[in-house]
Amino acid sequence: MRLRTDDDIYRARLVYLGPPGYTLPVHLPYAQYGVFMLLVPLFMFIHYLFTFDVELFPAWEIALAVVTTSFIFRYVDPDRPARMVVRTALTDWRRTREPAIEQRDPRLVATRIRVREELV
Repeated sequence: MRLRTDDDIYRARLVYLGPPGYTLPVHLPYAQYGVFMLLVPLFMFIHYLFTFDVELFPAWEIALAVVTTSFIFRYVDPDRPARMVVRTALTDWRRTREPAIEQRDPRLVATRIRVREELV
């Protein structure tokens, strides 16, 4: 018989605690590991496109992936999965730009009205 953990938060978030008997110092959901592992090669590819150089240890790419993953999962909650957070960020980035020229709101401004004396 196998005992289940009584901590519902860890069970609900699918958190990897580490190898049996040795817990990790940071408890992250599986989704964060997956997003991190997708972002590191993506940032390595972008770095390669700009410099045409492959480094032995991708320190900058790992740092960017850690920051990006933490930024994405800052907005993730049970009602909003990571996929929706990324999709919202991409659509808002593309479609909410300010117009290039200044647009003024139409106003109702009274101008000087001249009444001809024959009409009065």
